[in-house]
Amino acid sequence: MVTTSRRANPRKAKKASAKKPTRTYESALKFLYSQTDYEQMLRVQYNRDTFSLDRMRCLLKKIGNPQEKIRTVHIAGTKGKGSTATMLAEMLRACGHRVGLYTSPHIVDIRERIKVNGDMVSRPALTKLIIKLERHVKRMADEKPTFFEIFTAMAFLYFVDQKVDIAIIEAGLGGRLDSTNVLTPDVCGLTSISLDHTQQLGDTVAKIAEEKAGIFKRDIPVVSVPQAPEAARVLRKAAKTSKSQLLFTGEDIEFSYRVESSRRDGCHARVCLTTPQSRFEHLPVPLLGEHQALNCGLALALLDQLKTKGMKIDDEQAIEGLGGVYVPGRMEMINEKPRILVDGAHNAASIKALMRAVGQHIPYDSMVMIFGCAVDKDIRGMMGQIATGADKVIFTAAKNCARSAKPKDLADMYDECCGRVGQVAESLEDALAVARSAASREDIIVIAGSFYLVGEAKRLVPRETARTAAART
Repeated sequence: MVTTSRRANPRKAKKASAKKPTRTYESALKFLYSQTDYEQMLRVQYNRDTFSLDRMRCLLKKIGNPQEKIRTVHIAGTKGKGSTATMLAEMLRACGHRVGLYTSPHIVDIRERIKVNGDMVSRPALTKLIIKLERHVKRMADEKPTFFEIFTAMAFLYFVDQKVDIAIIEAGLGGRLDSTNVLTPDVCGLTSISLDHTQQLGDTVAKIAEEKAGIFKRDIPVVSVPQAPEAARVLRKAAKTSKSQLLFTGEDIEFSYRVESSRRDGCHARVCLTTPQSRFEHLPVPLLGEHQALNCGLALALLDQLKTKGMKIDDEQAIEGLGGVYVPGRMEMINEKPRILVDGAHNAASIKALMRAVGQHIPYDSMVMIFGCAVDKDIRGMMGQIATGADKVIFTAAKNCARSAKPKDLADMYDECCGRVGQVAESLEDALAVARSAASREDIIVIAGSFYLVGEAKRLVPRETARTAAART
């Protein structure tokens, strides 16, 4: 039997060999993580070269300027941005709108940063977005966009693809030079301003307020929570210069709140906000902590501003949406026996709010705190606040944060600042083991200081709980 071999078609062979392999989600993320990431860098020069809006605009132009095709709300501030943005997004969603939400950082999954109607961007969708941006990024040889710039551009593009009615955009660092500051939003919001990122934004509240006010734009209304006098003065001056209307809740907008306790709801805050268009009375704040009352008031005021701009909003539906708000990593109880609470508080003002909130809302005998933070934070300021509420402190470091302060250095500073001794654990897993051995059933373990630490805790605690349960059987 004679067999004949078919000659391979050289053209087809060449075509087959030139075919690119299918990109996976993991390989796409690898490219994204290989870009300059200021979130992971210890020292970053804060100027127009490092944080270049021109570079961001160039990237956006290459993908069709998606930010110009969506309605947006832009929220800046030191603390409470994510909570405010989420409350506003959920109220708008309950009114029947398709709502995009862009926040940072993430707690466990990077896809948390981009959501539409509460759903994270899917892995296939994020993979396609990264591949699309990668093509343009590689062509920008002289001005390579950063990780955050690329991610922000992807969010805008995704919201256009998803045909959102409006997108709530949380600013990253500062405001003036932040990648999100390419927007022309319907309204801007400002949460509480305090000391944070002082190496980049300035060492006084006034200087930081000036950076936050960089999001002000001509004829765009701005709503702010009550601010410290030095911050309020800067904001009023910036509003006058930019010719934007600035309104403070509790001053220009009728707003009040109170903390009360009931058998059904326990200790909680309620807010009232009244404008010519809206009347919200005694609404329970869905998130724990007195500071969340201010954020809730800001979200309601922003909702009211959108109503004045013609957005269809039903107050009763909005209230129903507010009641279902959940924000991970903020006063979140992740374990019951023993009780383990995590919070992303990472500056002195937010640690103070955390200590106050735990005291108001959670009965306990002793507080065991596991604390780790970035080395460039206001560590001394945080130490003073920790000492007001924690009975025992275990210092540790987040595994995946290059900027983490060394646990021993934190313990030494705690002794120096507060005259107290803290324990040292080189890993969160070790810290949890120490905390569990020290905490009784009536005590509470609080993990704070960094969103990286909170994210690691949420990944680790279910495994720890399962391991403990197995050991008992």
